[in-house]
Amino acid sequence: MKHIASFRPRFFEVFRGYSRQTFSADLMAGLVVGIVALPLAIAFGIASGVSPEKGIITAVVAGFVVSLLGGSRVQIGGPTGAFIVIVYGVVQQYGETGLLVATFMAGVLLVAMGLFKLGAVIRFIPYPVVVGFTAGIALTIFTTQIADLFGMNFGGEPVPGDFIGKWMLYFRHFGSVNWANLAVGMGSILLIVLTPRFSRRIPGSLVAIVVLTAGVWALRTYAGMEGVDTIGDRFTIRAELPAAAMPAMDWEVMRSLFPVALTIALLGAIESLLSATVADGVTGDRHDSNTELMAQGAANLLTPLFGGIPATGAIARTMTNINNGGRTPVAGIIHAGVLLLILLLMMPLAQYIPMACLAGVLVVVSYNMSGWRTFRALLRTPLSDRAVLLVTFFLTVVFDLTVAIEVGLLIACVLFLRRVMETTEISVIRNEIDPSAGSDARLHEEPLAIPSGIEVYEIDGPYFFGIATRFEELMMQMGDRPRVRIIRMRRVPFIDSTGLHNLETLCRMSQRAGSTLVLSGVNPGVRATLENAGICNLLGEENICPDIHAALERARALAAQSGTGK
Repeated sequence: MKHIASFRPRFFEVFRGYSRQTFSADLMAGLVVGIVALPLAIAFGIASGVSPEKGIITAVVAGFVVSLLGGSRVQIGGPTGAFIVIVYGVVQQYGETGLLVATFMAGVLLVAMGLFKLGAVIRFIPYPVVVGFTAGIALTIFTTQIADLFGMNFGGEPVPGDFIGKWMLYFRHFGSVNWANLAVGMGSILLIVLTPRFSRRIPGSLVAIVVLTAGVWALRTYAGMEGVDTIGDRFTIRAELPAAAMPAMDWEVMRSLFPVALTIALLGAIESLLSATVADGVTGDRHDSNTELMAQGAANLLTPLFGGIPATGAIARTMTNINNGGRTPVAGIIHAGVLLLILLLMMPLAQYIPMACLAGVLVVVSYNMSGWRTFRALLRTPLSDRAVLLVTFFLTVVFDLTVAIEVGLLIACVLFLRRVMETTEISVIRNEIDPSAGSDARLHEEPLAIPSGIEVYEIDGPYFFGIATRFEELMMQMGDRPRVRIIRMRRVPFIDSTGLHNLETLCRMSQRAGSTLVLSGVNPGVRATLENAGICNLLGEENICPDIHAALERARALAAQSGTGK
């Protein structure tokens, strides 16, 4: 059981010393975050291809579960912009039922990641991959909002799912721009940008929605102006939390949705742990990454039961929580309660919100999400990092996020392996060994002479599949057959199965050729691996020496047994 992570939700630790002042701070933070989350939840729901209340349901259920079970004191869970592209594609191809199945499967994967202590591993995903797909998602979100922002009318022509197809459609129908919708959309962006200059506590997205919704309603009611599209023109809103129901699980659908579910799980893990890490830097706390992953998994297991969409830790809402005094999971639970009350009591008013206003909100979200300054900075890094960044970015935009993450990680791994191979050196020593060059050599000694018939090979770095073949080729190039080959492994931190196979093959070939293989300076970890693979028995325990002195003594004895050496 030592390989299974312990589950330690932070919620159950906060009540030691919990005071009225702490509750007051959590209450205020929860109220503010709930209000901030409202327009974002509605916008994310609509942009994902589902009804607006699905976004709020997700924020309610996921927000409650993440705060109750999570490994961070201040994390706020809910729908985020990163999932829009994936969710929209799944809804278009498999319908909402397929989305519920994919979300449920992602929840299972996230729980498994947490249980098997993958929380720390997730954070080692290369930075260029993260920046590349985040910037790609931001551009894709911006692209999906062009039609609502400009109020375009496509005359019944379906909107393509791909990036290039969308822009071709936009250019063909640019003459259908609704200037009233465009004015509302630009007004929304302007209000969001200007609000922080007057108040840091009131979210600009909320100001934009309240002001512009009231303005459009007044124009409709008193001036008869019907030119601005609203949520009510496209959706029927239900102000209720639906009864829980398990989505229908079909094996064929589950199999086809597994890559999507894996992408949702990876993206959710990366974003939630990134959010928790940023929060730690501000609060001085330290989150439990594995518990956080299990909580995110539980949230994505429960939200589809109520018809919700994928959820994860939201950096902007988490920072809003911290900046408004939230220091315990109680603030996140209050935020979920505020959203639930809004859903039950005030959701019918959402039908008056202009679609162009929500488009403006998401345009600002995509801009903030793009991280263009970081993207530009990474373009000045080494060529390999630039390649990973640009490939991931373009694959995200042109194809989809699933392909981008898979290919981006593959390229990053290949480049990493190449770098490791470049840092691992294999050298052949025939005449003498300089004692000062080795950590296992005795100090203040003359160079050690290598007798005739003995060759010394030194491997400096990991002995893995990338090096094993190179080492074997070097042996073949040498051509001659010495009586003894010494392989110095003092600087080999680990050996993999290919290295073991290579070593076994080399040992058997040497035995057939009448040569003996002697290992020198094997560290305990590598020694244990060799023993488990049976290599020690094949070589003989006497031929595995602690240092180069013992190895040379053993080699001399073996050479003496054959008389002349070679």
